[in-house]
Amino acid sequence: MLLTQLNRECLLHVFSFLDKDGRRSLSLTCRGLRDVFLEPALWPLLRFQAPCELRRSNYVLGPALRHLSVCWHSSRVQVCSVEDWAKTPFQRDICRKHERTVSAFLTRVCESCPGLLSLTLSGCGHVEDQDVVQVLRSCRRLRGLRLENCARITDCVLLAAVAHGDSLAAAQVDFCRNVTHAGLQALRAGRPGVRLSAERSAGMIPDGRPRERPKLRRALRKVLLFS
Repeated sequence: MLLTQLNRECLLHVFSFLDKDGRRSLSLTCRGLRDVFLEPALWPLLRFQAPCELRRSNYVLGPALRHLSVCWHSSRVQVCSVEDWAKTPFQRDICRKHERTVSAFLTRVCESCPGLLSLTLSGCGHVEDQDVVQVLRSCRRLRGLRLENCARITDCVLLAAVAHGDSLAAAQVDFCRNVTHAGLQALRAGRPGVRLSAERSAGMIPDGRPRERPKLRRALRKVLLFS
């Protein structure tokens, strides 16, 4: 029996054993298999290992999505986590190629996936508060939120979890340097039923342009005085 002679239920079962690339390759063989590939029910779980994977056409983003993970473990994550004012031109050029990729993808998630149950973002240095806040507002069934090493995430996300996280059962904000003890306490007080994890977050040095050192200021005054 040919693969294309199987009924749709069997084909969906076959596709379920393949990864994203395998599903796409199989879908290019004929129109019938392409229709199976595009079936939203086939895509309740999406895992991505880098922002560049979000641009590929090897997955379907739809209302059946329940669990989403974007975890980037690369040396470039360190570049993304550097404060903008401190980046070299070369570092800015690296970031410019992907800095809005994850944020734009999360906007699509908000529009297409209201039934999302869990979101994991790790190493996404360019994701900002408003990106995650919009997910909390749009996906009201969200039960799990895990943020790890997301340098631009602040207490605003924790406050949004208090305001919009009616279904939230677990929140993790590990190694997010701009999260403070006050924000963590606000979430604990506002959502006492949420299991909260915050490894190192409130103990890290937050962003902020360093103050000009007094010796440097005095040196500049002398230069201006005698010039």
